[in-house]
Amino acid sequence: MSTAKQRMTELIQSQPDDASYEEILKELAFERMVNRGLDDSRQGRTVSNDQVEQQLRSWRK
Repeated sequence: MSTAKQRMTELIQSQPDDASYEEILKELAFERMVNRGLDDSRQGRTVSNDQVEQQLRSWRK
């Protein structure tokens, strides 16, 4: 498994040469959010669709 620094370097290197600072930061942030979500899923830190629907209904009241 690669280190965070190695993964960031790979992600930056995969961007087009004309990518802006903001575009690169967005890609890094997106990668982090996806990885956190996958980790949450693996650890069982999820909410079912039914629970989300119930919560949304309670907010509408």
